[in-house]
Amino acid sequence: MVLQRVGIIGGGQLAGMMASAAASLDLKIAIQTPNSTDTAVALADHTIFAPIDDLAATAQLAQECDWITFENEFVDLVALGKIPGAVFRPPLSSLTPLLDKYDQRCFLQNLGLPVPQFCLGHDLAAADWQFPLVFKARRHGYDGQGTFIVRDAATLQALQQQFPESGLIEEFVPFTCELAVMAARSITGEITVYPVVETVQVKQVCQRVYTAVELSSTTQTQIAKIACTILENLGTVGIMGIEFFYTAAGDVLVNELAPRTHNSGHLSIEACATSQFAQHLRAVAGMSLGDPSLTCKAAVMVNLLGYEESTSDYLAQRHQISEIPGAYLHWYHKPAVRPGRKLGHVTVILDTADRARSIAVAEQIEAIWYPHS
Repeated sequence: MVLQRVGIIGGGQLAGMMASAAASLDLKIAIQTPNSTDTAVALADHTIFAPIDDLAATAQLAQECDWITFENEFVDLVALGKIPGAVFRPPLSSLTPLLDKYDQRCFLQNLGLPVPQFCLGHDLAAADWQFPLVFKARRHGYDGQGTFIVRDAATLQALQQQFPESGLIEEFVPFTCELAVMAARSITGEITVYPVVETVQVKQVCQRVYTAVELSSTTQTQIAKIACTILENLGTVGIMGIEFFYTAAGDVLVNELAPRTHNSGHLSIEACATSQFAQHLRAVAGMSLGDPSLTCKAAVMVNLLGYEESTSDYLAQRHQISEIPGAYLHWYHKPAVRPGRKLGHVTVILDTADRARSIAVAEQIEAIWYPHS
C-alpha cells in the first residue's frame, strides 16, 4: 500500500504534534520550513527547507503531497491560489474571512452570532464609547501580539499612529472567564465538537486549560451550536479553535477563531478518544472523523513558557513535573529560550472533575517551572 502524504506549511510544535499523530493513520508528513532546528523536522518524513512564503517551495510541496495544510493562518491566499494542482485543507476560500480581524468580526456578526461591540479605529468618534477599550492589529496577531488594553486617549492615539492601516477597536468585555472549544469538519460536512474548556491567559498568552468547567448544559449546547454554525458557513475542512468570553450574566461572546490546531486542544492527546491533531489529519485526508469525547474524569494542561534568555533544557524541572501522577510532558526541543516562548506543555489526567483539584495541579506545575511562582 502506498501511504498518502500530507504537506504542512510550517515546522513548529503544532506541525510536530501532527507528525506524531500521522503514523497511526497510515499517513506520511512533509513540511516546509526554513529552520533545521524546528520541532517538526525530526518528526516529519520529509522536509523542504525554505521560507514558509516561498511559493516555489510550496509548489514543490504540492507535487509531493496529496494535500497541504497549515501550521498557522498567516499566508498569502492569492498567491497560494495560483499554485497548480495544490489541494489546500482548509480550503483557501474558508480562510478568506478570517485573516483580517475586522473581516472576521463582520463575518461572525453577519451570521447573527454574539460578539463584542466593534468598529474600525477611524469610526471610533461616532461610536461614543468609554475607556477601557481593546485595540487589535487587524493582521498577524496571535498569543496576545498586536492586542492592547487601552485606558486613555493618549495611548489610543499612539496605537493608531503605530498601526496606520486602522486597527480594530472593541469594547472591553468584563468577563468572568474565557472558554474555548475545538471543532472539526470533514469533506462530507460531518462536524464533531470537543468538550468546552476554560482557558487562563497570563499576559495574553494561554498558560492553563481546564476541562473541569462549571457551565450549564444550555450554555454548552449554545457553544456547540455556534461552533457548528461557523464551520458550516465557512465550508472549512479540518479543525478549528474557537475562543469565547463568558460573562457574569451568563452571556457567551465569540472572541477569536483559529482555523488550525490550537493550544486549547493540546490536552486532547491524552484526554480524548481522538486528539485534535489526529482529527485534523483525518479531515484533511478525507477520512471520517473520530470520537472527540473525554476518556477521563478531567484533565488540565499547562504551557511551559520561557521566562528568561537561556539555552537551558530545564531537565531537572522537567523530571520533577513528570513525576506528578497522571502527568504527560511534551517538550518541543527549541534551542533558544526567551520570555514567553512556548517550550513545551504538560497535561495531567485526573480521576476527579473537581475544579479545585485542577487548579491545585496547575499551581503545582507552575511552582516547579517558574523560579519565583
